[in-house]
Amino acid sequence: MNKITVLTGDQINVFRAKMLHTGLKSEIRGFRLTSKAPTCYSIIKREYGLKGNKQKVLDQYEQILKDAGVL
Repeated sequence: MNKITVLTGDQINVFRAKMLHTGLKSEIRGFRLTSKAPTCYSIIKREYGLKGNKQKVLDQYEQILKDAGVL
């Protein structure tokens, strides 16, 4: 039997925040997409007004997520 999970309301924002976190960690390890889509790094910097290199942005973003109870 297959199970399906449906996300609604605030769950969508939490899921997106976690996916951006995972994506940025992958980018730091060297993973790159070949598409012209914006990187998680650029999305996080733009949406949260963070500055710095990828590691510094990750550290700041993790603190934001911890303060929000997401991590």
